Amino acid sequence: MTATEADRLVFADPGEAAGLAAFLERLVRWEKNAAVRIQAGDGVAGVFAKPARFEVLAVRTGRLLEPAELDVTVAAGALLELVEEERESVGVPRPVTGPSWAGVLPPRGGWREFARVPVDAVGTVAAAAVGEFRQRAEKLPAERGGRQALDALAEEIWSRPLGHTQLPLRAAHAAHALGFLRGTDPVTLLESGAWLRLRTLYGSVAVRRQGGAGSGAGAGLSVTPV
Repeated sequence: MTATEADRLVFADPGEAAGLAAFLERLVRWEKNAAVRIQAGDGVAGVFAKPARFEVLAVRTGRLLEPAELDVTVAAGALLELVEEERESVGVPRPVTGPSWAGVLPPRGGWREFARVPVDAVGTVAAAAVGEFRQRAEKLPAERGGRQALDALAEEIWSRPLGHTQLPLRAAHAAHALGFLRGTDPVTLLESGAWLRLRTLYGSVAVRRQGGAGSGAGAGLSVTPV
């Protein structure tokens, strides 16, 4: 089977189709014309996206019940319409012209774990940062309350590191907004070359490392807002 022949993906685990639908619903809610890149092979499928308002790449992966090879960019809304939760499957819509981000995805392998953090702690940090943004945005003088001032405030807050790691808070923010910070299993932080990644059972968020490909060691990780 070639990389363009699969027209349906069938998942091996219960709930995968529903999880994919929830992921796509959030993407479309934020950006009606959102696109996603689907890659399938070696028994696994991944759906990559760049959620609007978040400078990160998000991905949901799932094991496949039936072999499939695929690498295509499609409209998120069209993919959502083809999810069949009862059959644990999703049809593959017609390809679209991919956005620039779709051409530069995180590496498949070579990831090294450098920290594990309680999921509740990461969620608390993300929620606190969201609260700070809202409070400070409300206090901006009227003459400075335009988009430029709000963008600058967002950049200041979401560029901060998560504790003593190089992972920016924007990754935790995105994971929180996408519904990835659930359950009780810890959040795993990984690095590979210029990329950093936050991984949970419900999805991953990847960002390019700031300031080069130095170490992302997470010893002494603090989960209090900084």
